[in-house]
Amino acid sequence: MLHAVATPIGNLGDLSPRALEAFKSASLVACEDTRRTWQLLSAFGVPRPEMVSYRQGREERAEGAIIEAARAGREVVLCSDGGYPSVSDPGYRLLRRCAAEGVPFDVIPGASAVLTALVASGLPTSSFTFKGFPPRQPGPMERFFAAEAAAPHTLVVFESPYRTAKTLACALRALGDREAAVCIELTKLHERVERGPLSALAEKFAASPPKGEVALVIAGSNPKFAARGGKENGEGEDDA
Repeated sequence: MLHAVATPIGNLGDLSPRALEAFKSASLVACEDTRRTWQLLSAFGVPRPEMVSYRQGREERAEGAIIEAARAGREVVLCSDGGYPSVSDPGYRLLRRCAAEGVPFDVIPGASAVLTALVASGLPTSSFTFKGFPPRQPGPMERFFAAEAAAPHTLVVFESPYRTAKTLACALRALGDREAAVCIELTKLHERVERGPLSALAEKFAASPPKGEVALVIAGSNPKFAARGGKENGEGEDDA
C-alpha cells in the first residue's frame, strides 16, 4: 500500500507517531530530496529504506516503479521536503494515477504550512482559498490577484523571500489596502508573523526583505478588513 505522509515544515517534533511508524515499516520511500528525507529519518533512528527521488520534472519517470512496488504488496511512503505531498509539492500526478488505476493509498496527516499560516494570521478562517505560488511575471501576477478581488474568502499563497515585497505591492494594487499577514519560517527557531495592512507590509519588506520561507495571508473582500474601514473583528464573523 502507498501512504502519502505529511512531514514537518520546520520543527521535527511535528512528525506524528503514525508518520514515524509508516517510515519504519516502509520498504520504499519516494521523496522530493533523498538527502533531506534521510536526514529526517536519521534524526528518529529509522534504518535507511530503499529511496527514490520523486521531484518536479521527473515524476513521470519515477511513477511506474513506485506503483509497481505498491501493487507488489510493499509498504511505500510518498513524502515531500515538508508538509503534504501534492500541495505545492510533487505528488498529485502519482496519487491521481493511483486513484484511476485502483492502487490503494491513504493519507497520514501532519504539519501544513497553509493551515499554520492561516491560523497564525489572525484573519477569518471559516473559508479560505489557497493558490500556491503566484506567477513571477508582473502581468500574470496582477491577473492572479485580480481574480480574487471580489472573493470574500481569506487568501493564502506561498512566496519566495526575494519576491515578497513585490508580491505584496502587486496584491495592494489588485485588491486594495486590506489586512494581511506575512508568516516567515513557521514552526522554526526564527518564526515570525508580521500583521498589518498590505500597504504597510509592502513598505516594510521592501526596506528589509524577509529571510526564510514565506506564506502570505490576505483578508477577503469585506469592508471590516479594509485597512482604514470598520472594525478589525466584525459582528457575526465566524472565528472558528
